[in-house]
Amino acid sequence: MTTLPELSAADLAALLSSRLCHDIISPVFGIQSGLELLDDMPNDPESMDLVRKSLKAAVAKLQFARIAFGAAGSQTATIDLNEAKTVATGYMDHEKASLVWEGAPGYVGKNFVKVILNLVVLASASISRGGEVRVEIESLEPPRATVRASGDRVRMQPRLIALLEGQAATDAMDAQAIQPYYTLFLARESGLGVSHELGEGTVVFRVA
Repeated sequence: MTTLPELSAADLAALLSSRLCHDIISPVFGIQSGLELLDDMPNDPESMDLVRKSLKAAVAKLQFARIAFGAAGSQTATIDLNEAKTVATGYMDHEKASLVWEGAPGYVGKNFVKVILNLVVLASASISRGGEVRVEIESLEPPRATVRASGDRVRMQPRLIALLEGQAATDAMDAQAIQPYYTLFLARESGLGVSHELGEGTVVFRVA
């Protein structure tokens, strides 16, 4: 399994909180800006559109975070893959890449789902513009899945590669690196392995 640098529970919680705030703050500011414009120009259609779009983005990101980062029930809880697909679709509706989710529906361990959703974020972040993130649920028992990012410009974060390859960390963990760390931490806690393959215009993550 992947070797991860040591991180205290307090630091993990703090850095994840910073990451979540970073994701949510942009659409919340969009709502604020739209409402301020409406104060000056009541019923302005462009301002109303900004509020609606920003609100949809904020709701989608919060629904996604509830499962991808939240407790989502007891330690042994299972999650409906259809629900995971729904929140992933909502999240990706506000990202550059499109999402394709394939595979049989069913209930699986919550941490397997959380790993998949976090890999969707990593796959999306690796695409500079446009492109596609494709999730393939290959097996429910044992759990096995593939998350593939493809596009004209695909690039993995160097710190993600270092974490996947078990290289010693040279920089202190921060809010940017905590999301890939958390993904691999979840996989380790669940006895899952995460591998990657970087090619021309594509990166493939495999969970088994």
